[in-house]
Amino acid sequence: MPIFSVTQGSLTLAGLSAFLSQHHHQQQQQQIFATTDHASPFFTITSPLFIPPLRTRRSPNNITAKFSVSANAKAENSSETATTTATDEVLEPSPDALRQARRSADWKAVKAYYDGGHILQGRVEGFNGGGLIVRFYSLVGFLPFPLLSPSHSCKDPQKTIHEIAKDLTGLLISVKVIHAEEENRKLIFSEKEAAWSKFSKGINVGEIFAGRVGSVEDYGAFIHLRFPDGLYHLTGLVHVSEVSWDLVQDVRDILNVGDEVTVKIIDIDQGKSRITLSIKQLEEDPLLETLDKVIPQDGSIAPDPLSMHNSITIEPLPGLESIFQELTREDGIDDIRISRQGFEKRVVSQDLQLWLSNAPPINSKFTLLARAGRQVQEIQLTTTLDQDGIKKALQRVLERVP
Repeated sequence: MPIFSVTQGSLTLAGLSAFLSQHHHQQQQQQIFATTDHASPFFTITSPLFIPPLRTRRSPNNITAKFSVSANAKAENSSETATTTATDEVLEPSPDALRQARRSADWKAVKAYYDGGHILQGRVEGFNGGGLIVRFYSLVGFLPFPLLSPSHSCKDPQKTIHEIAKDLTGLLISVKVIHAEEENRKLIFSEKEAAWSKFSKGINVGEIFAGRVGSVEDYGAFIHLRFPDGLYHLTGLVHVSEVSWDLVQDVRDILNVGDEVTVKIIDIDQGKSRITLSIKQLEEDPLLETLDKVIPQDGSIAPDPLSMHNSITIEPLPGLESIFQELTREDGIDDIRISRQGFEKRVVSQDLQLWLSNAPPINSKFTLLARAGRQVQEIQLTTTLDQDGIKKALQRVLERVP
C-alpha cells in the first residue's frame, strides 16, 4: 500500500513561527491528508538550513512542534483503507549556529558604526601589555593605550598606564571603531576619536586653554587641554617654532612632561583631528613695535657700535637687497633705507625674517623690521600706500624673490 512520510529534517525558525501562527487554534498534533496515483509518493518538508538530527535539541522553553501526515486511499473495488501516520519533531538550531548568527549580526552593526563615524559603548573586560580588551556584544576588540583619552592619565598623573587600565576594567567607555575586518576578526577602537567627535566642535581658533604637557618630542610638545569640567579631553601640538620667541634647540630645555602651561589655539584641522597650539603667541614679539626693545635706551647696557652707524654704512642683511630692489618696482613706494641696526642677546632665527611694524607711520614713513641670527635692522619705507597696501606689496615681492 502507498506510504506517505515526512523526511527527517528541520524547518527554519521563520517557517516554524509562521506555521505555529497559522495553526495555533488547532491541536498541536494534526493530520494532513493527501492522495496520489503513484505507488510510493512522498510528502516532504525541507529547510534551506539543514541541521543534523544528532546536533539538535529541544527548545529551552519546552515548546515542541509535531506534524502528522495521514493518507486515505481507497482502492477500486476494495474496502481496504490504508492509513499511515508519520510524526517528526522539529527542533531549533544548534548553539554553534546561533552563536555564528549573532556574531554575523554584530559585525554588521560594528561596520555600520564605522561607516557612520558614530560613537558606541564598549565594556572593558581586561588589558594586556599594549592596551585594553573591549567587548561589544559578542565581539571583542582592542584599544591601544595611546588611543585612550588623556582624561585618565591627567586625572591621576602618579598612576602607571597599567594601574589606569585596571581601574577601567568592568566599566563602559565611549569609543569609535577605527578598524573593522570580519574576515581576520580584527577590531580596533579609539577613545581619543570618540572624545574628538564630542568636544572638537566646541573649540575655536584664538581660544586660550590651560594645559598639561603629555609628551615631548624633538619637533614639539603634545599638550592636553583642560575643559571647564576640569577634565583633559583633547590634545594639541606646540611645534618647536611656537614654544618661544627665542631660538629653541631642544624643546626639553623648556618643557617637561607634567608641566602646567597656557596655550593658544592657532589652527584646527577637523579632517585630520589635529589641533595646533602656540605658547609664544601669548607673549608680544619684542620686534612688533620698534628696535628700542633690543637697543637699550637707559645706558645700562652699551649699544652695539654698529647700531650707531649711519644708514649709508649699514650693509643689508643677506637677502634684503634683492627685496629692496623688488619693492622699489611696486607702485606707491618711493624710498627704502636702513635707519639703524642692533644686536639681540638671543638668537631667534638664522633665516631672514621681515615684518611690518605696528608702529604708526610718521610723515608717510612706515617701519619694517628685519632680523637674522642676532642681527636686527630697522628699515624706513616712504610710501603713499596704507598699511594693508604695504602688506600686499610685501607679499607680492616675497613671492617673486627666491
